[in-house]
Amino acid sequence: MLIMEYEGTRYRGSQYQDNGPTIQGETERAIERLTGEKVRIAAASRTDAGVHARGQVVSFRTKSGFPPKTWVRALNHYLPSDIAVKAAYEVDGDFDVRRDAWGREYRYSILNSCTPSPLMRRFTHLLPHLLDVPSMNRACQVLVGEHDFAPFCTAVSGSTRRRVYRAEVSREGDLVTFDMQANSFLPRQVRNTIGALVKVGLGKMKVEQFWELAESGQPGAMCTAAPAKGLCLMRVNYDGFPPLS
Repeated sequence: MLIMEYEGTRYRGSQYQDNGPTIQGETERAIERLTGEKVRIAAASRTDAGVHARGQVVSFRTKSGFPPKTWVRALNHYLPSDIAVKAAYEVDGDFDVRRDAWGREYRYSILNSCTPSPLMRRFTHLLPHLLDVPSMNRACQVLVGEHDFAPFCTAVSGSTRRRVYRAEVSREGDLVTFDMQANSFLPRQVRNTIGALVKVGLGKMKVEQFWELAESGQPGAMCTAAPAKGLCLMRVNYDGFPPLS
């Protein structure tokens, strides 16, 4: 099991694709260069093209007996500079990186400023008009709990019900962040959510309209996706694992 951090700017996403570089492709290539084994990794949460991660978790099976510290050091030698292994752990054979996770945490970052920031341009969505953060925060409280999140996604097979543990908008200077924690997420759910919340923040949608549409069950009713570069997978949650120390 690896805990990984990456800048998603130049990648087509976390999952392997034929039409460009991916986090999975680069990680599997590094493992093969280290061990000579062709493996398939599984990720706890799928991230789209341009989305970043601070705490992605992946797992794979290997015949190699390297200790965890060696995996970290050696894989970072072979990985490109925008992908890093932060920690490695040996896990039981029945460990499932997806099903054993009880939650995922995402953060969306907005630079709410009339001037751009060259240092933050790859990790924030620039919005020059002042956002009403208290209204955005009030609006998103309707998301907490178990709900049908069909209004925030399109073309999803299977259940669109998810349990959200936390949804919060906050401001620190010019930086506005939206934190959302749930058992799992639908494709583009967070980006569509922040897209709708920005409308609230700009006065283009009332809080009550957001609540009504969020609870409507109407597929795609809130699908205005914010740019991918502002989104980051912060953490994947497991009971008692990985160790916090």
